[in-house]
Amino acid sequence: MTSTNLEPKYLNWLAELDGRIVTASRDIKVLSKLSWGAGIQERFLESVAKGKPELPRPEYASINLSANRHELAECMAQLARSDEPLRKYLFDTAESYHTLCLLLESIGTAELSEHSHTLYGHPTDAVSSGHVNNLEAAQHFLEVSHSYKQDEDLKEADYCLSAETLAEEMRLRLSEVFDEGQVRVEIDEDMVSKAAAGATRVRLRANTSFTEYDLDQLLQHEAFVHSLTAINGKQQRFQCFSLGAPRTTGSQEGLATFAEMVTGVMDIGRLERLALRVVGIDHVLKGADFIESFRFFESVGQTEVESFNSAMRIFRGVPVTGGSAFTKDVVYLHGLMEVHTFFRWAMQHKKLAMTQHFFAGRMTLSDVVNLEEVFGSDVLQEPKYLPRWMTRTSALAGYLAFSVFVNRISVETLGEDFTFLKQ
Repeated sequence: MTSTNLEPKYLNWLAELDGRIVTASRDIKVLSKLSWGAGIQERFLESVAKGKPELPRPEYASINLSANRHELAECMAQLARSDEPLRKYLFDTAESYHTLCLLLESIGTAELSEHSHTLYGHPTDAVSSGHVNNLEAAQHFLEVSHSYKQDEDLKEADYCLSAETLAEEMRLRLSEVFDEGQVRVEIDEDMVSKAAAGATRVRLRANTSFTEYDLDQLLQHEAFVHSLTAINGKQQRFQCFSLGAPRTTGSQEGLATFAEMVTGVMDIGRLERLALRVVGIDHVLKGADFIESFRFFESVGQTEVESFNSAMRIFRGVPVTGGSAFTKDVVYLHGLMEVHTFFRWAMQHKKLAMTQHFFAGRMTLSDVVNLEEVFGSDVLQEPKYLPRWMTRTSALAGYLAFSVFVNRISVETLGEDFTFLKQ
């Protein structure tokens, strides 16, 4: 059965399975289950201050998701593997959540690392053409960041915004894209992190100073990608398109970081942090324990609190003794490079219109390509909301056209072509 002759009976059958997958995956939470309890950071930093750092001892509640796994397996068995795009999308989504169940049920053990690799990738995974892997890319960006920091002529004024000011500006900017009330902005007195975003709200920590980069990054990354794709996904007949299935994490984070890049709000510090996470994960997989990971982040200029949090992200759900890691933070840099490549490919092959489908729900890059004909059949709706940079197609096309061409020019040849560079 091709995507152009989807019959009502078949679509109804898929919709029933879609509903079962949504129900089975609704209560499967990841980060909240892997989070460390209050007081662990304080106790660890106290031991560091005494000169005798002690490995943290996070405790996790055991998790039983056998009922969810069984239901997801039943859906997978009915869907089976198929080349029909909608059926494949639902099967892959169910399989992704099934793997996530296994990951959560292995909490506190090294086995979690293997499931994490399956879902989120590994530092040595190749990017796009295979000429470079995640770790090599991360090391390149760290070299560039180091060079920038050494250039004393490149300094920017830093403006601080209160949470109240930031919230007011965000509400104004959100109204340019969303209908009123679609995404709320709230100030939270009890937040630990600086900011957090979900499908329908953005929370800001009270009594905190924010920068203009914070404002733009929260808008472009969280609101105009993550919230937007979830809201658009809810407009679809198949509600799996509104889910943050783990298999879509890489492409969705890649799209969000690409949005930062193409709108000019991806500052060098942000890029450095993404790269450091990849290198940090690689160190841990090679045997570094929590203390050694903490020291690594300290050695590159992070504060003690920042270093603790950076190391903690890697050790969520796995033993702190080294050799295994929660590898989710690999997806940001990997996804950025994959999505950037996809947009350039779309420009080269006169398929730039296809990139708008990326915003119609939570999808991977391959989903966008596979489902192209399904969008044409009206079974899937075009995205109701788009970020402003995606509606300015002429400007986007100009950026991509230049990017496609300049990719042919080797930086190493500039010394031969520009004599002033030798002076």
